[in-house]
Amino acid sequence: MKIAVIGQSLFGQEVYKELRKEGHTIVGVFTIPDKDGKADPLATEAEKDGVPVFKFPRWRLKGKAIPEVVKQYGAVGAELNVMPFCSQFIPMEVIDCPKHGSIIYHPSILPRHRGASAINWTLIHGDKKAGFTVFWADDGLDTGPILLQRECDVEPDDTVNTIYKRFLFSEGIKGTVEAVKLIAAGKAPKIPQTEEGATYEAIQKKENAKIDWNQSAEALHNWIRGNDKVPGAWAEVDGQRVTFYGSTLVDNGATASGQPLEIPGASRPGLVTKGGLVLFGNDGKTLLVKNVQFEDGKMIAAAQYFRSGDSAAVELNEEEKAFAEAMRAVWRSILTNVEEIVDSTDFFKSGAASMDVVRLVEEVKLRASELQLQNEDVYMATSFQEFIQMCVRKLRGEDGEEELVVDYVERNVNNMTIRMPHQLFINGEFVDAEGGKTYKSINPTDGQPICDVSLAQVADVDRAVAAAKEAFEEGEWGKMNPRDRGRLIYRLADLMEQHQEELATIEAIDSGAVYTLALKTHVGMSIQTFRYFAGWCDKIQGTTIPINQARPNRNLTFTKREPIGVCAIVIPWNYPLMMLAWKTAACLAAGNTVVLKPAQVTPLTAVKFAELTARAGFPKGVVNILPGAGSLVGQRLSDHPDVRKLGFTGSTEIGKHIMKSCAVSNVKKVSLELGGKSPLIIFSDCDMDKAVRMGMSSVFFNKGENCIAAGRLFVEEPIHDQFVQRVVEEVKKMKIGDPLDRSTDHGPQNHKAHLDKLVEYCQAGVKEGARLICGGKHIDRPGFFFDPAVFTDVTDSMFIAKEESFGPVMIISKFQAGDVDAVLKRANATEYGLASGVFTRDISKALYVSDKLQAGTVFVNTYNKTDVASPFGGFKQSGFGKDLGQEALNEYLKTKAVTIEY
Repeated sequence: MKIAVIGQSLFGQEVYKELRKEGHTIVGVFTIPDKDGKADPLATEAEKDGVPVFKFPRWRLKGKAIPEVVKQYGAVGAELNVMPFCSQFIPMEVIDCPKHGSIIYHPSILPRHRGASAINWTLIHGDKKAGFTVFWADDGLDTGPILLQRECDVEPDDTVNTIYKRFLFSEGIKGTVEAVKLIAAGKAPKIPQTEEGATYEAIQKKENAKIDWNQSAEALHNWIRGNDKVPGAWAEVDGQRVTFYGSTLVDNGATASGQPLEIPGASRPGLVTKGGLVLFGNDGKTLLVKNVQFEDGKMIAAAQYFRSGDSAAVELNEEEKAFAEAMRAVWRSILTNVEEIVDSTDFFKSGAASMDVVRLVEEVKLRASELQLQNEDVYMATSFQEFIQMCVRKLRGEDGEEELVVDYVERNVNNMTIRMPHQLFINGEFVDAEGGKTYKSINPTDGQPICDVSLAQVADVDRAVAAAKEAFEEGEWGKMNPRDRGRLIYRLADLMEQHQEELATIEAIDSGAVYTLALKTHVGMSIQTFRYFAGWCDKIQGTTIPINQARPNRNLTFTKREPIGVCAIVIPWNYPLMMLAWKTAACLAAGNTVVLKPAQVTPLTAVKFAELTARAGFPKGVVNILPGAGSLVGQRLSDHPDVRKLGFTGSTEIGKHIMKSCAVSNVKKVSLELGGKSPLIIFSDCDMDKAVRMGMSSVFFNKGENCIAAGRLFVEEPIHDQFVQRVVEEVKKMKIGDPLDRSTDHGPQNHKAHLDKLVEYCQAGVKEGARLICGGKHIDRPGFFFDPAVFTDVTDSMFIAKEESFGPVMIISKFQAGDVDAVLKRANATEYGLASGVFTRDISKALYVSDKLQAGTVFVNTYNKTDVASPFGGFKQSGFGKDLGQEALNEYLKTKAVTIEY
C-alpha cells in the first residue's frame, strides 16, 4: 500500500522502518519541525531514504484546516494514514482522505484512559493490566472503532518508562504493523468502542502532579510511579519542590532505622535510610523512594538526602582524563548551540532533551563498554564535571547507589594493609548474626586468632534465602538481559584482579596456603573462572525439536534453558576462594541467586568476595554469604523449601546426609563433589624426571589439601626403588614455613583438628606395617605444621591404602612389571572415582589405561592440570555433577519444553 506516516519519535521511526520492510511504499512522512536545529528521528530516517518529509508547525488555524497544508498532504496520494505517535491535531480532511482512512496507536486498553497521558493514568489508577489499542481515527478523542488490542500485566514496581520499554514500545510497533497487514488483506475489523468503563483524563502536567499525602501507601506508590519520569510527582520539603522517583512498596519500612525527614501534610515524617527514603501512607504502610530531584534539576539517591553536598572530587588518572576529553567531544556534538564545554556546563540547561539522554548513554557504551550507565544517571549528574566524576566512580567500582557500610578488620601484613569484612552478607548488607553470635578465625601459621567472625544462625539462613528469592523473582537480577549479567560478572572479575594481592594474602593467613600459590591458583584461577562463565551468559540456548504433527494443524516445539532459582552452595576449606568461584560463577552466569556457606574455618575470602560483588554493582540479594557451622547453616539450607538447588564439595559422609535432606525437604536438585582416593600409575617406560616432579605435585600440591591429590601411587617394580629414592630426596629439600615467605614450598595445615588427624593417619599406617620413609609428625613450632610423609610397602588391605588422608602423605605401592590389567584392577578397587593419572611413553598403553580407569578425570604424563573450560567431577562415591566447563551450567539450569500448535 501507499502509506503516509504521520507522527514522531523513535516509535514512529521504528514503525516507519518496519512498514518499509513489509514492502509498503511510504509516500510521505509528516512530522514536527526541527527543535534546536535537530530533526526528529522519524524525519532523519525518512530523509536518509529519500522519502518526502513535511514538517508542518500546525495543521489547523482557529479550528479550521490550513488549505495549503491539506493540499501538500493530498499530493502524496496516500491510501492509508498510519499515525504511530502524533502530538499534533490532524484535521478530518486529512483523516478521511485516504482510501482506507487512518489508524492510530494509543497506549492504553481503550476505552479506558483516553487522552494524552494514558500510560501515566494506567499506573496512577493501579490498573492490573496495561496495553495498547490500534483504532480507526474519527472526529472524537480516542473514540474510533477498535482494530486491534494487546495487553500485559502491570508489575508491582512498573513505571511509565519500564512498562513502555518492556511492552508498549516493542509490541506496539509489531501491533501497528500487524494492523496494516490486516487492512491490506481486507481483514481489519472495526469494533465500535463501548462507553461502559470509558475514562478520559487530562494531560498530566507538573503543576497537577503534587502529592496528596492523605492516601494509602499503595495509592501514594501508584501516584509516584505513574508520574515517573514525566512530569514527576512532587511535594514541598524544606521549603522547596522535591520530586520523587523510583517507588516500591515495602513491608518492613516501619521498622527501618534512619534520619527523620519532615514532609508537610504527610501522616508521619519520612525516614532517610541506607536503602532510600521511606514514606508512610495514612494506613501505616510504607513505600521506598530511590531518587529525589531538587528544583535546580539536581537528582540524587534518596539515601544521600542529608549528604547531597558531601561528595569529594575524584582525581583522574591519565586514562580517565582521556575518557573525559572523549566525552567532552560527545557533549559538544550533542549541545550544538554551546560554544565550549566547561566543567560547569549543564546538560539540560544547555538544551538537551530526553532523546539526547539516550544518545549520550549509547555514546558512553561505545567508549567504555564496561560502564553500565542508565538514563537516570544522566539526570543525577547534570553538569559536565558531575557527569565525568560519576562515570569515573562507576568505572572504579566506587559508585554504590547506597554507601556500602563495611566494618573492616585491618591488618598490616605481607607489606600491605589488608581490610577484611567479618560479618554475614545478606541482601547487599554486612550484618551481625542473630543474637550477635561470633567465633574466632584462626591463623594456622601461629595458631592465633585473626578476628571474630559472625556465626550465622537458622534465622539468618531464612533471611538470606528470602532475600535471594526476592532478588530472583521480583528484583532487577531476574529481569536483567543476559549480556548485562555477563558484564557484571566481568566487572566482578576485574575487581578481583585489582584486589588479587589482598585476596591472596587473606587466603594465606586464613587457610595456610603459600602466598605464591594463592596468588596464581587460589585467586588467579578464581578470576579466570568468573571471566570464563561471564562469556557464557548470552550463549545459553535451547533447541528446536521436530515432532509428529497433529494434522491438519502444525506444531513447533522448542526448549528453553532457564535458571533454577535460589541455589545454596556449601564449600570446603582447602581452596576457599577457588571452590567458591567454581560453583558460584556458573550459578550466577545461569541467572540464579545464591546463598553460600564457606567452611567455618576459612570464611574470610568469601566475605571479602561479598564486598566485591556489591562494589561491582550486583543487585541486592543476588549473593549472600553465611559463615557458620555446617550442622546448623548447611542443614538448614538442605532443608529449606525455597532453595531449589544445592551444590556441595566435601566429604562423602556429609554428602550422603545432604542428599537425603534435599530429597526429603523438596526434592531439590543436588550436585556433589566428594572424597577421593585417586590412583596414579607410573610405568617403567615413563620420563623419570617428569614422573618424579609431577608425582611430588600430585601429592604435596597445596600441602596435600587437594581433592584430586594422588591418594595412592602404583610404581612399576623395575623403577620402584629409584623412584622412591628420588622422591625422598625432593621431599627433604622442601622448605616448610611461613606461607607469606616467597621461598616457602609448604605452609601449615589448614587447622588443628586436621593436623591431629594426619598424625593419627600416619600412626595407623605404621601400626599396620607400612614403611614410613620420612616425615609423618607434627613439627615442633607454633602453628599447625606437618612434616610431609612418604610410605612404601603399602598393601591393598591397609587402612592408608583405602582411606583418603587429605594431606601431604605419599602412599607408594609396587606392581609387577608388565601386568597392566592387574594394576588397573587394584587402582579401581575403591569406592571413589574423582581423578587418576598415568605416566608412560607408550601412547597405546596410555590410551588403554585412561579408558579403563574409573574416574571423572584422567591425567596422562601430567597431574593437577585443571582448566576453567574442562569439566570437573567424579564417579561412584566421589559424587556427581560437574564444576567448570560448559557442562557446569547444566547443574544450574532447568529445561522447559514448549509446544505451539498453529
